[in-house]
This record gives sequence, structure tokens and C-alpha cells, in this order.
Amino acid sequence: MNKRPPSVTLISWVFIALGVIPIVINLLPPIGEAAAQHLAEARPQHPVQDVLIAAVRLLAVLGGTFMLRGANWARWLLLAWVGFHIYVGFLHSVFAGLVHGGLLSVMAYCLFRPQATDYFRGGKRLGP
Repeated sequence: MNKRPPSVTLISWVFIALGVIPIVINLLPPIGEAAAQHLAEARPQHPVQDVLIAAVRLLAVLGGTFMLRGANWARWLLLAWVGFHIYVGFLHSVFAGLVHGGLLSVMAYCLFRPQATDYFRGGKRLGP
């Protein structure tokens, strides 16, 4: 198997952190009454939203973890994850959507360079 490119390692760990950190923060109790009040106002009003948000965060962890292991489907999962966030970003503001679009472009470049492609193929090059 080919050595993992540093860009794949970095992107994988960023996505693991993007999934784990918010999950851990949501599990911790709020500190103080003001923080509890702010959290209650900021949280989604429907339990289904909480489940969907947690599922999206778990997908980031899953994709990052399996990308570290060389799973080709994981890079596609993370690209779809960012693609979904382009849509969500545009719901908030044009700027947020454009930022996510830029992130998707950089990720796609890093994850589909020849070194990364070799890594995800297990070192087997097809063609010349």
C-alpha cells in the first residue's frame, strides 16, 4: 500500500474533529444559568433536528476515520458532506455558501491528486 499523503491525513483529522468536538460539547452540561438559557434558545426546537444534526456529525467522523484507512468511498462521502454544507451555507448567506464551495474545491483538488488516488487505490496505478 502507498504511503498516505499528508493532505489526506490533514483532511481526515479535520473532519474527525469537526464531528467529535460538537458532539462532546453537546454532551457537556452548560456552565451557569445564563449559558443554559442561551443554549435553550439556540437549540433546534424539534428532536428530529437534533438526531439529523448528530447523524451528519457522525458521518464526518466516519468519513475521516475510513479515509485514514484508505477507503475510497470515504473521500466521496466527505465531498458529499461538504456539498451538503454548500446548500446549508446558502440557506444562511451567500458568503457562507461560497466559502463552503471554496472548501469543496480545495478538498477535491487534494483528494484527487495522483498521489491521493494511488493511496485510495492501494498503490495500483491503472494505465501509463
